[in-house]
Amino acid sequence: MKPAYEYVDFGDRCSVRVYHRRLPRIPFEWHHHPEYELTLTMNSRGKRYIGDSIAAYGADDLVLVPPNLPHTWASNRSIDAASPQVAVVVWFDGAWVRRFVDLCPEYAGLLNLLRRAASGLAFGEGAGARMRATLDRLLSADSRERLKAVLDVLDDLSDAPAAPLASPSAFDAKTGKGAPSGHEPDQIHRVLALIETGYASPLRLATLAKAAGLSERTLTRRFSQHLGESVARYVTRVRIGHACRLLTDSSMPVSVVAARAGFANVANFNRQFKAAKRMTPAEYRRQFAGARHAEDDMTARLTERSPSLGPRRQRRKSS
Repeated sequence: MKPAYEYVDFGDRCSVRVYHRRLPRIPFEWHHHPEYELTLTMNSRGKRYIGDSIAAYGADDLVLVPPNLPHTWASNRSIDAASPQVAVVVWFDGAWVRRFVDLCPEYAGLLNLLRRAASGLAFGEGAGARMRATLDRLLSADSRERLKAVLDVLDDLSDAPAAPLASPSAFDAKTGKGAPSGHEPDQIHRVLALIETGYASPLRLATLAKAAGLSERTLTRRFSQHLGESVARYVTRVRIGHACRLLTDSSMPVSVVAARAGFANVANFNRQFKAAKRMTPAEYRRQFAGARHAEDDMTARLTERSPSLGPRRQRRKSS
């Protein structure tokens, strides 16, 4: 599925954008944009699609999506049928956060939040309720009050427990590749680049260490320090991410997908895929196939959003 580009208008003299959306149901809107997006979903139960991650969600679902990672929520079920489903969405620019931290080092934890959010984050129980408690400030008519509330929420989340969502290679809308945080040392970047280009072939730790100019032990330690997981686990997630793209964008047999994604045999692929996605490759393909049917009327449904959130190509016709 090709995601729609969404242009986010921050308004005059505003550093962040907060949008309060209330709907009888949340339609499937597969889209992307260059801003970070923090979304709190309330009175809603359904499925969310973040890159190659498909998961059920419920009350006070709180997710941070990194730039250019396609995503959507979809729900026909309100928890309280008498009330609308609600999404409070906060958009902010990563470069703005980094400049802000340079000026205000007290907020250095925000850089860690951006690093952790490279593949998207679903925050643990309680985080959504804490953000919900700030809604009066987040939705204030005073832009300064909104900004202070956003900073408080992001600061609270900077070390809050959260689960990563998409694979490292999942569905970057511009390049077809994912990316870690962009702040790893050059040695680690060389390893990441080698993994990204060579995932379909056997990757030995000795080969990766040689590319980085490090010993295997030092690479293992530094990789875990900067990526938060082992080299082997990261390689598996990259391969799973590429397999997900092949499953959604082609009709090739699962055995061929497994081979092209770098798995030595289909049984191992099925086992690793189910452990990562909690469903078989065939089930995953069916899930996205169902979402693809909803894509037919996606363009029309995007008009349900605020006019300032229309696709860029429409908003720039007059310029």
